[in-house]
Amino acid sequence: MPRLVDTKIPEFKLRFAESEDVALILGFIKELAEYEKMLSDVVATEESLKESLFQRKMAEVIIGEYKNRPVGFALFFHNYSTFLGKPGIYLEDLYIKPEMRGKGLGKIILSFLAQLVIERNCGRLEWWCLDWNQPSITFYKQLGAVPMAEWTVYRVHDEALYKLASSFS
Repeated sequence: MPRLVDTKIPEFKLRFAESEDVALILGFIKELAEYEKMLSDVVATEESLKESLFQRKMAEVIIGEYKNRPVGFALFFHNYSTFLGKPGIYLEDLYIKPEMRGKGLGKIILSFLAQLVIERNCGRLEWWCLDWNQPSITFYKQLGAVPMAEWTVYRVHDEALYKLASSFS
């Protein structure tokens, strides 16, 4: 049985996901992708999640449970800042089921992650947010998060990734 962590919200508990949670995690990923109008981009499978999260341990997942029912998750991993000379935590996904939003659950999960950043002697907590997602942007700014307006995210994937890799040898 996974260890549950009590929070300030009665009946809301957090726990680190275990390999038995892969179907739940994939379900949350698909719900988030649907909200972001990107469901067709999801190619993750239970098998790929099990391998990357629990065998290779490339990322970690926190499950939020309200009244013993999973209602949200956060998937994160360590990155590294050469300027700080220490790791950080990058939050890839944070999702709370729509009927549970507005109760402070997302803030509790972010607070827990901030505590992990401090406990693990990391330098910062970072994430991306879609430009059109005004409710989340407002929420993040209320927490003291600042957008990194001077930075542009670049991505190489699919055919371009293979083309770039082939330039090596």
